[in-house]
Amino acid sequence: MALSPTTRDKLKAVSTATLCTALFKRGLRNQFIQDVHPLNPSLGNMVGEAFTLRYIPAREDLNPLSVFQNRAHPQRKAVEDCPPGCVMVIDSRKDARAASAGSILVSRLMKRGVAGVVTDGGFRDSPEIAQLSIPAYHHRPSAPTNLTLHQALDINVPIGCGDVAVWPGDVIVGDGEGVVVIPAQMADEIADEATEMTAFEDFVTEKVLEGRSILGLYPPTDEQSKVDFAAWRKDKGR
Repeated sequence: MALSPTTRDKLKAVSTATLCTALFKRGLRNQFIQDVHPLNPSLGNMVGEAFTLRYIPAREDLNPLSVFQNRAHPQRKAVEDCPPGCVMVIDSRKDARAASAGSILVSRLMKRGVAGVVTDGGFRDSPEIAQLSIPAYHHRPSAPTNLTLHQALDINVPIGCGDVAVWPGDVIVGDGEGVVVIPAQMADEIADEATEMTAFEDFVTEKVLEGRSILGLYPPTDEQSKVDFAAWRKDKGR
């Protein structure tokens, strides 16, 4: 099921924290990719369907520098095949001792209209990537070429990234805190609920900053809190 423009827009306006709570309500406890961080948190939310690349441990006789001369090399092919609007998610086995990609490949993804890129390893040229207008998430900078430790093998197959299972087509959302994976079939309802939750959380934040106690407000166990929220929504047009 393709990600609709309406759902994409809603997911751009909610936090990964709120999305994790909405997923937890449905029994999904492990959807937040562990130990990945945005290179440029100011870019706003990254939203797109997952397009995956899987690395396995490199074997020296199969992974010399000359493999990049092959136009069908999986890493190069994935960069050229990742559809516009999707997020490339890379399984680097949580090993940041060698790079998952560098600034040239990430620049190519950006120019092709890809929505973002995530690896549970590291990027080389990370200062340059941080200057690009494409959201990029990794564990830490890593200068060595991926060939020293990683062998690109599979494109657009189920992978693990930061201890989270990612299927092609899952909806990936990243913000300043990190990246969450939403099962594709849940994306619309999760986006709707997170939008509602965000409105309430904004109301609560406003009231707390005015000096109000969280007791009876968050959660809204006092009837007056519900009345006040309804009035706030009407006033704010939300």
